[in-house]
Amino acid sequence: MAARRRWVRVWVPDQHGAWAMLIVPFLAGTLLAPRPGAAHALLLTAWLLGYAAVFHAQQWLRLAARGLRSAHRHVRPGVVLGAACAAAGLPLAVRHPWLLLAGAAAAPFLAVNAVHARRGRERDLLNGLAAVVPACGMLMAAAALGGLGPGGSWRPALACLLYFAGTVPYVKTMIRERGSAAYRRGSVAYHAAAVAAAGALSPWLLPPFTAYLARAAALPGRALRPAVVGAVELACSAALLATLLLAF
Repeated sequence: MAARRRWVRVWVPDQHGAWAMLIVPFLAGTLLAPRPGAAHALLLTAWLLGYAAVFHAQQWLRLAARGLRSAHRHVRPGVVLGAACAAAGLPLAVRHPWLLLAGAAAAPFLAVNAVHARRGRERDLLNGLAAVVPACGMLMAAAALGGLGPGGSWRPALACLLYFAGTVPYVKTMIRERGSAAYRRGSVAYHAAAVAAAGALSPWLLPPFTAYLARAAALPGRALRPAVVGAVELACSAALLATLLLAF
């Protein structure tokens, strides 16, 4: 058991809040598509392995830039997970070459994340927003793999982007920027605008996005533990997924 915990600590990224952002758009695109299939399981495997590999690469950049020897511990997981991602993705790329273009579209956002990692500024607002875009774009990739083109997938992808982009400033108001009135006002203003934008995409989106606005206005300032903040976001993510499946 101790060996297993040590393995998880070394190999599995500890950014727990990222998992919903990785999985919800993917599931939405897969379930909205008319022909979900085994290829989606392979794509999900490559997607999660790729995320883990990039995480370790960014941690290596961050620590190596400071000259810390602890950077070395991220080399093996990054290489092994990257190779596993390539092995899972290669059959998909051969059969669906357009996935390579989808991956290339994510490159500029990964570059932003890499620059922030090297500078030790991974918690910057821009860095968090840059990570959200390719994660939400995965909805369109998963939908296309199942036969749903951009005309049917851009609205749910944009709804995901509206929600997950809002989690970046909101979570900061709950943890790292807990006492910042400016962050709180900015978060509430963003969520108010997101309600209007989501309602324009579909009336079904108004109830969850109104709830997201309410939690952005009411919860900051309360002494909630990070685990409780995370649980609230899991519930919000689940509500988003259910609403997307109803709305689109």
